[in-house]
Amino acid sequence: MWLVVIDAQTLENPAAASVPNPQPVRRWTPGSCVWCGSAESIEVFRNEPRCEVCREHETVIDEARKFMGMYGLRPIGGTLQSDDDEEREWRVNARDARAALNQIRLPEPPDPALIRKSMRPKAARIVTAFEAESAPARKAPARPRTASSAPAPAPTAAVAPAKKLDVAALEERVTGLLDQLTKVDTQIGLAEAAQGLAARARLNDLNSQKATILRTLAALEKARRSAGE
Repeated sequence: MWLVVIDAQTLENPAAASVPNPQPVRRWTPGSCVWCGSAESIEVFRNEPRCEVCREHETVIDEARKFMGMYGLRPIGGTLQSDDDEEREWRVNARDARAALNQIRLPEPPDPALIRKSMRPKAARIVTAFEAESAPARKAPARPRTASSAPAPAPTAAVAPAKKLDVAALEERVTGLLDQLTKVDTQIGLAEAAQGLAARARLNDLNSQKATILRTLAALEKARRSAGE
């Protein structure tokens, strides 16, 4: 014989004994923050769409990293052991910011290719416009010719396929430069946390590379605008 024990709370509220429904899994959608999925106050940060909360936490960590590098202190992370109160405050703030970011992080990071695609809607519109121009035009119904009618104008030639290929090559070049810019930004963050003259020289070189990439992207954007006109 089985003995079933039911407490008073279960008798009063049978629904309390049921298993609660799991929370829906948060997923990234184009235009939202790539870290937490929020769609509020989105701006480009490190070549990615990030919300205001994430940007503030990342800025706190960056400032703490710069402080440690400026005075030749141990990089942030690990223990909070510090030489003075100011250093400890920077370390505590960076630790809290990192913990907050980890708490709101998406379960699955979005695909970098999808992120780049969502950040270039204008380029997609240019490609669509060229595809529309390259499509064969519909023929108008033939009209009976009269003696006074002027000669029919020559049919407009279709846009050469090479023009479409140029736009595709331009898109591929932009994608490669964005990938390169992301890698350079990552290396800049590591160089800022390093110490010594070699690290400073490396940082100057990386900043020069970043400036070159940005100038090239600006030139390509100008070319895309000209192609879209």
